[in-house]
Amino acid sequence: MNQTDPADVKQATGDRLTRAAGKQLAIYAAAAVALLVAMMFVLNVLASLTSSAAGMSRMAVDVENNTITSYLREEPPQMDSMRASDAVSAIVMYHVMEGLLRYDANGELVGGVAERWEQDGTRFTFWLRDDARWSNGAPVTAHDFEFAWKTVLDPATASQYAFILYPILNAEKANNGEVSVDEVGVEAIDDFTLEVNLETPIAYFDRMVGYVTYLPVNEEFYNQTNGRYGADADEMIYNGPFVMTSWVHGASMQLRKNPDYWGAERIRLDGINFAHMTSDSNTLLNLFQDNQIVIADLTAEMLDQAMLQRWSLSQFMEGTVFYTEFNHRPERLTSNWHLRKALSLVHDSSELVNRVIKLPGYLPGKSLFPYWVEGMDGPFRDEYPVPEQPRNIELAQEHLAMALDELGLEELPPLVFLSSETPVARIQAEYYQEVFKRYLDIDLLIDAQIFRQRLEKMTAGDFDMVGAGWGPDYNDPLTFADLFASWNLSNRGRYSNPALDAQVRIAQSSLDRQERFDAFGEIQRILTEDVVIMPDYERGYVYVTDSQVRGIVRHVFASEVDFTHAWIEPGE
Repeated sequence: MNQTDPADVKQATGDRLTRAAGKQLAIYAAAAVALLVAMMFVLNVLASLTSSAAGMSRMAVDVENNTITSYLREEPPQMDSMRASDAVSAIVMYHVMEGLLRYDANGELVGGVAERWEQDGTRFTFWLRDDARWSNGAPVTAHDFEFAWKTVLDPATASQYAFILYPILNAEKANNGEVSVDEVGVEAIDDFTLEVNLETPIAYFDRMVGYVTYLPVNEEFYNQTNGRYGADADEMIYNGPFVMTSWVHGASMQLRKNPDYWGAERIRLDGINFAHMTSDSNTLLNLFQDNQIVIADLTAEMLDQAMLQRWSLSQFMEGTVFYTEFNHRPERLTSNWHLRKALSLVHDSSELVNRVIKLPGYLPGKSLFPYWVEGMDGPFRDEYPVPEQPRNIELAQEHLAMALDELGLEELPPLVFLSSETPVARIQAEYYQEVFKRYLDIDLLIDAQIFRQRLEKMTAGDFDMVGAGWGPDYNDPLTFADLFASWNLSNRGRYSNPALDAQVRIAQSSLDRQERFDAFGEIQRILTEDVVIMPDYERGYVYVTDSQVRGIVRHVFASEVDFTHAWIEPGE
């Protein structure tokens, strides 16, 4: 799934870059402090009003009302599960919605709306529990899943995540408009039996079913919203552990325990207040110190303070890989291989991580496949090593000369780097700006946008390069391997290569493990040699949690932060 930018970025290497970054940070800091004070005042007033109206405390832990307060990194761009494609929206949806399967506290798939399921060749059958209810009292039925999945595949929906349903019979053809969605291999046999026919007998389909695109949608309620489904708290109904009772856009969300949830007895919190929407690490630390949120990620500079405070520290590698994605559309200069090669030869992910980002838990990016992906008998990247590419300025300049020759240019016009709008993310973009200018005399224009607008511009192809990230949707290497297939709408740069597509098809359909992993290895080789992306880093966190809250889970798959297993244990 699409990820947001990192929470904090440090200054970069080199005297020139350090001075420039320091100056920019000073400017940003001064402006940000003034703006932040004003914004926090307004948002706190709004949030306090809505929190009071909802009967929820502003404190991190409200023992009396059995509620906690946390934050979201961004405003969720899309709460319609049939259209959502980002990690922030997924965090909320995994709390208020439930699919056929769900993730338990150990990160294992267990029954959700489905009590049991079985596979027979190309056929999956799910038997639904009869006590699952929507928040309006209606039963959750197999028809709700059939409607949602077929709506995702309807070309008119333009779902960027439709590809994740492609293992289903005729799903890809329906999404391409070649057959009717009525011919898609999903059918409600009765209210509580869902039958799914696959294109080929794959063993990982149940892992995919745990993702948000496979969530149910009640057709009657959906039609009543007149195209506004998911736009506000009252434009949704819920079947998960919590319901959303308030959504002040850009400011806060309140969730209350869902009394109609079939598993309500195992949900120990009565409410979650997402009272803040920010990714600024200093703001979050201050909120944590002031007992206003129950969890906060730390930067390297905060570790000493955390240890002096004797906070309990935890570490989490979220599984996401971040990279710079090129625009491969023919009209873009970055469609030229020699230009991409030149840029990649001056890029150094170790420098970026160790001397620019300098955040605990981060690892230099090497491949689209993160370090933790398993191969046949060990780590995938041990079995299929990524060729090392040290910085080579002379060779980079040679490739740039060849690019100019092929493009018929005497000099390269400025390239556009699409970035997040936060000051710290802009500093990271300025690192690239400095490196490309220093070594190749290439000017980089930074187009900084808020999260939602950045996703929109990525989809429209309005960039030459973009800082992007991809987190795993399910536990199989295919969750990374098919990202740059020509049919995948999350392939924002529109890279297209029949050789890569062929390997993705093998990985999708083969029942031979060795053949599948050889295909993954070949996909990695093609992505590397064709310079489809420049891997930047893999993100991890060192974080603190309130000592009164137990059972907070952080998942590689599903919701990155999961409060559905949490409870309050009051201190003395």
